[in-house]
Amino acid sequence: MRLRKLSQREMFVPLKHPPGDAQADFGEALVVIGGVEQKAHYLVVDLPQSDDCFVMGFPAERTEAFLEGHNQAFAYFGGVPRTILYDNTKLAVAQILGDGTRSKTQVFTELQSHYLFQERFGRPGKGNDKGKVEGLVGYARRNFLVPIPRCASWEELNAQLLEQCRKRRERRLRGHEQSIGERFEKDQAARLPLPATPYEACDQRTARVSSLSRVRYRGNDYSVPVCWGHREVLVKGYVHEGVISCGAEVIARHARSYEREDMIFDPLHYRALLEQKTNALDQAAPLAGWELPEEFGELRRLLEARLSKRGKREFVQGLRLLETFRMEEVAWAVRDALRLRAISFDAVKHLLLCRIEQRPPRLDLENYPHLPVAQVATTAAADYLALLNFSSALDTFSSSRHNHVH
Repeated sequence: MRLRKLSQREMFVPLKHPPGDAQADFGEALVVIGGVEQKAHYLVVDLPQSDDCFVMGFPAERTEAFLEGHNQAFAYFGGVPRTILYDNTKLAVAQILGDGTRSKTQVFTELQSHYLFQERFGRPGKGNDKGKVEGLVGYARRNFLVPIPRCASWEELNAQLLEQCRKRRERRLRGHEQSIGERFEKDQAARLPLPATPYEACDQRTARVSSLSRVRYRGNDYSVPVCWGHREVLVKGYVHEGVISCGAEVIARHARSYEREDMIFDPLHYRALLEQKTNALDQAAPLAGWELPEEFGELRRLLEARLSKRGKREFVQGLRLLETFRMEEVAWAVRDALRLRAISFDAVKHLLLCRIEQRPPRLDLENYPHLPVAQVATTAAADYLALLNFSSALDTFSSSRHNHVH
């Protein structure tokens, strides 16, 4: 029985890997990014002939990560492998047909057409078909990602992984007289040249802007300027950024969110609408958590105290200056207007333009009838007699009070 069981175990043929071939696969490991522990999905691209490898981490195993990983891997190798072996990932294979052939996804076909490499796919459920990269996935987890990396950003994590890959080129593996870097020269000689530009590594989807001026992409809502409401738009999801365009014009950019049912706002997108609907200023969700310099709050308080509803509108007009100018420039103009007591949107804009154009400001307070103008009378010598009379009366009162006490 023992011999029968042994005879039924699968046997394998040793494989020889020619220069210029590659294998690719994803792995998973825990990382801490910005103080938050999360799962990293890292792409490993291996050159079996030399055992050189490339590793890059992503927040999720999605189309944009798959594409960006290929771009960066080819840049690291300095060329494109002739063939790449994959498992049957849905990112590349849309369907396995009855005869065993694969129907490829559109985005994978575009990637392949851009770089001109040939694809190969392993048998479903047979990881040994690409045993080299399978081994490197485990190697990268044990050696590059243990202990758990703690990084401020994904860029910092990937810079560390890239440095680990470079250091590994110095190793000489068992059974080889040359180091990985020395054997990599054969892969370089067999590689395909890089195209002039990398492939645009993004997931593209069409959407419609809602009445709340939001676009839904992968379960999350991203804001756009209100002037694009109810329009058809194109969303490009990159690994760390979402870009929304209408026609040939880019109308919004946001940091990518991988949460569920998240809402990502840019407060600047709603200021034109708030200028018309000032009563919504205090409850506007896009403004929640928007940290403005303290002087903006003081400006709003004074504007509303002096102009009521019109003051809210002028405050929103002041915020709209941020559509064109930097925050520090507008904040400086607001501080200067408060110092001069010129509490008005026009005054803030005038001071801002004067600072940028490097010319002296010219503010006429008569243009601001709502400002309390100080009334200063001409001093006359007779006015001081009142002080003398007050001083004399005070001396008489003090004297009488002293006599009464005695």
